Amino acid sequence: MNLRILFLISLAFCFETIRSGQCCAEGTKKPNIVLIMADDLGWMDLHCQGNSNLDTPALDRLASQGMRFTDGYAAAPVCTPTRAAIMTGRSPARLGITNHAPGNPDHVSETTRLKGAQWNTYLPLHHVTLAEQLKSAGYETGFIGKWHLSHRSKQDSGGPTEPQLRPESQGFDLNIGGCRLGGPPSYFEPYRIPNITPRRNGDYLPDRLADEAISFLDDHQDNPFFLCWWCYSVHYPIEAPEELVEKYRKREGVENPGYAAMIEGMDRSVGRVLQRVNDLGLGEDTLIIFTSDNGSLFGNLPLKKNKGHLYEGGIRVPWIARWTSKIQPGSICSTPVISTDLFPTIIAAAGSEISEGGEDGENLMPLLHQSGTLQRDAIYFHYPNYAFHKQNRLGAAIREGDHKLIRWYDNDELELYNLKEDLGEKKDLSTTQPELAKRLNSKLSQWLERSQAKMPTRVQ
Repeated sequence: MNLRILFLISLAFCFETIRSGQCCAEGTKKPNIVLIMADDLGWMDLHCQGNSNLDTPALDRLASQGMRFTDGYAAAPVCTPTRAAIMTGRSPARLGITNHAPGNPDHVSETTRLKGAQWNTYLPLHHVTLAEQLKSAGYETGFIGKWHLSHRSKQDSGGPTEPQLRPESQGFDLNIGGCRLGGPPSYFEPYRIPNITPRRNGDYLPDRLADEAISFLDDHQDNPFFLCWWCYSVHYPIEAPEELVEKYRKREGVENPGYAAMIEGMDRSVGRVLQRVNDLGLGEDTLIIFTSDNGSLFGNLPLKKNKGHLYEGGIRVPWIARWTSKIQPGSICSTPVISTDLFPTIIAAAGSEISEGGEDGENLMPLLHQSGTLQRDAIYFHYPNYAFHKQNRLGAAIREGDHKLIRWYDNDELELYNLKEDLGEKKDLSTTQPELAKRLNSKLSQWLERSQAKMPTRVQ
């Protein structure tokens, strides 16, 4: 009788372990997943990316312990579309979320007379998000930082309110800081972010959010977890601890000491969280991904332009992945990857199946494992709206291999670049290689049609 009772207890424990998601189908523990996304961090804004004027030891170390993607892209040159693309695995064009919230819905260019396409300023609740799918797979889920997918304008009527569109309604058990705000009113407490409880006046926001992330790790270390930490840094306002600002004031070659200080302040907070992962003994079983939502607001040399533009400075961003037991330390990948890839990659890492979404991303595991290549031959972009600075041209782009084509919506003009030979997009090849430009433009048109992309309109 005792043996039978012991057997039944053991069997019940096994069933509970499987139900709670602690085991994959193969009988191994599901990996923890930490997705860290900076805001407005440019491609050259890390020391490991080649910027010797900056000190980013934590992220440099992360790159040395995992894989750094040299050709990583954001799904859009502004934040809200990229965030929606990550949560759904669908392109901004397919989602109809093509601009930052609240954007410039009524702006018309005096030169082109183009009015930006209609777009949604929030992620509707009918989408099954990455967090919801991981939660159904047994993961405990936490969101910390900037959400920016719940903006409701004064013209919106009916449907969910702004608080009902926040992360806790999109599959996250915990939400600290995620709301409609695109940037914090202040990086020093009081932050005036509605869902961050007061603690100590003068606290620096990256440090506070790191504390919250560490608490989440401590509380959930015994079960598989998904921590989505989307930093408010390094978005405007440009604010950092004075000792860091002073450090970069004294450093030769630094043009914007406040911005450089913000980058190091963010790196410092990331380092604390990564150290906690290691201290808890979770390093081997945790996939950590770091990226940015779009290019920098400031200079992105040697890339052309910045945030809000379809040139490389607006869309090429840092990408780093570490999974100690799966990814070779110090590896570098030059295959183009894009924000929508995070959705199928994370689902695959969890040993789960996609229930909805993911149409526009590809599982990056063959690249991470260095075991194969991707099936697609191109990535696409659609930005039919005006950025906050209203200085951008409305257009779309395709990258296939080393070549990138941009189509401008105001006059259907094409620009073609060989990024391997001309990273700064200085030499337009559209007239010298017209057949290539024509073929890529045709592929771009087919993608826009498949995506049912909304287009700008001309106003007389």
